[in-house]
Amino acid sequence: MVDGYCLSDLVKVPRATRVMVRKLCELGWLFRKVRGYISESMDRFPAEDVGTVGQAFCAALQDELLEYYKLLAVLEAQAMNPIPLVSESAGSGNYLSLRRLSVWFAEPMVKMRLMAVLVDKCRVLRGGAMAGAIHLHAQHGDLLVHEFMKRLLRRVCSPLFEMVRSWVLEGELEDIFAEFFVVGHPVKAESLWRDGYRLHSGMLPSFISQSLAQRILRTGKSINFLRVCCDDRGWADAATEAATAAGTSTRRGSLGYGETDALETLVIEAAKRIDKHLLDVIYKRYKFREHCLAIKRYLLLGQGDFVQYLMDIVGPELSEPANTISSFKLAGLLESAIRSSNAQYDDPDILDRLRVKLMPHGTGDRGWDVFSLEYDARVPLDTLFTESVMARYLKIFNFLWKLRRVEHALIGAWKAMKPNCITSNSFTKLQHAVKLQLLSTLRRCQVLWDEMNHFVTNLQYYIMFEVLEVSWSNFSNEMEAAKDLDDLLAAHEKYLHSIFEKSLLGERSQSLFKSLFVLFDLILRFRSHADRLYEGIRELQARTMESSLSSRDKKKSSRQTNDMHTKPGSWLSDGRKALTQRAGEFLRNMEQELDATANEYTSLLEVFLAQLPVQQHVDLKFLLFRLDFTEFYTRLRPSV
Repeated sequence: MVDGYCLSDLVKVPRATRVMVRKLCELGWLFRKVRGYISESMDRFPAEDVGTVGQAFCAALQDELLEYYKLLAVLEAQAMNPIPLVSESAGSGNYLSLRRLSVWFAEPMVKMRLMAVLVDKCRVLRGGAMAGAIHLHAQHGDLLVHEFMKRLLRRVCSPLFEMVRSWVLEGELEDIFAEFFVVGHPVKAESLWRDGYRLHSGMLPSFISQSLAQRILRTGKSINFLRVCCDDRGWADAATEAATAAGTSTRRGSLGYGETDALETLVIEAAKRIDKHLLDVIYKRYKFREHCLAIKRYLLLGQGDFVQYLMDIVGPELSEPANTISSFKLAGLLESAIRSSNAQYDDPDILDRLRVKLMPHGTGDRGWDVFSLEYDARVPLDTLFTESVMARYLKIFNFLWKLRRVEHALIGAWKAMKPNCITSNSFTKLQHAVKLQLLSTLRRCQVLWDEMNHFVTNLQYYIMFEVLEVSWSNFSNEMEAAKDLDDLLAAHEKYLHSIFEKSLLGERSQSLFKSLFVLFDLILRFRSHADRLYEGIRELQARTMESSLSSRDKKKSSRQTNDMHTKPGSWLSDGRKALTQRAGEFLRNMEQELDATANEYTSLLEVFLAQLPVQQHVDLKFLLFRLDFTEFYTRLRPSV
């Protein structure tokens, strides 16, 4: 027999005796295997290959072998007694026979077999994986086996439970030999919460559930986040209160295998108090809600007076080529916008975090294309406002800034239109055909402006109220309901995702987003056409008034006309007839440009509206209702 003991064939004994001897020798073979494992583990180098759980396992096995040694001593003493003869009374006396020996070895045989199985199973395992493997063998209906395994597991799991206690009450990762199911990584402070610690599923023992392990992980993370990122020590009191509430001592060795309910109670109490303390620090000391509101007001353009004033004063600067713009000058203009609006009453710490940022630019870009605002989120808020999160805020800002720029352009066009409507009676001296052409061109421009203004106004209302305000309201409610930092992170992520999806910035709305930006560019071109039209009308108005004055004061008018002749391209250079001719030509050209713009706008708007009904997000379908609530576009374009 290989790796075992048996009687030699040369020994002549009955078959029954040979079988009994073989069974008894199995105990020695098992003993040798267990003792060999203990010796091998204790002599193994380096110690990381064994670990504290492995050492505890070896110590528990050694204690069981000591009990076996005691039994052997008793049996050896009995073996010295002579076996009585058949004629003598064999019912009494302390002597040993093979049958009596088999009875004595019945219980040790069960334990030794079990220890040998565990040795084979745990030879390549360590830490929590070893404890979990041993635990699986404890699920046994035999009371003897169950009690033996429970006693063994108390010793084996003692280091593991001590690691749990130290982690959830002190935030200390006392895992020298990498045996714990929580693993730490060296990271920067802003990445501590997300990347600093994680669960090692291979080291998670089966008697600790996944949900409990996640709670254990988060509790220790919260302590370390408070200690490292928030420079806070209030968690120590919360941990002490949690241990008291759970009825668990903070001293070592107060938890053990079989006390999973006590462990869960301790973790729940610690998590509840430490997470509450962490949220209090985030909300009160670091004013997370106030900073979220500041980002909404400035980066999401919710502070109307500030945005309007900022756009007014930076407009001339941003109309210049991007490579000629000074970020220092823009920073000064930002400061002026703050001082001239209600933003001046905000917390100085919030205003100090608001900065001007110029994005990378290419050839032909204007200041409007590269200007943006950024918000400086410092530790510990940068855990929530990470670089990727702020990049998404920047993308939302660029979209809203373009929308506000288009609105600002339409308002500027309206300011140019209104005075000309009031003073239109000054063109009575023009020919009737020119006056009709002028009125037609003005009406064409006004109608096109109305269409564009209707679209931009309703789109802006949808973005500012249906998207931003509704998302903020939901986010505020979820902030109130958050029980830990993970809940807060999830709520903030949901808030950002909601804005992205509803405002056409999501991956599924890219074609719609591109169509919208083409519309924006067309509206900005319309503004330049309108400006050129009304500049020409103002010049025509001025020349007409000069022509009227010439009939009253010919000399004075002559001097003025001579002065005008010095200006190349003047409409009075060739007199009244040339004025009328050039006015008609100018108005025809402008009307053609406006017609081309109107046709292009109608075509692009039809493409944009046609995509709204097929969008997956229900709010984007509501946008179609807002834009076409009178079914004006539906009647004109049944395909929409």
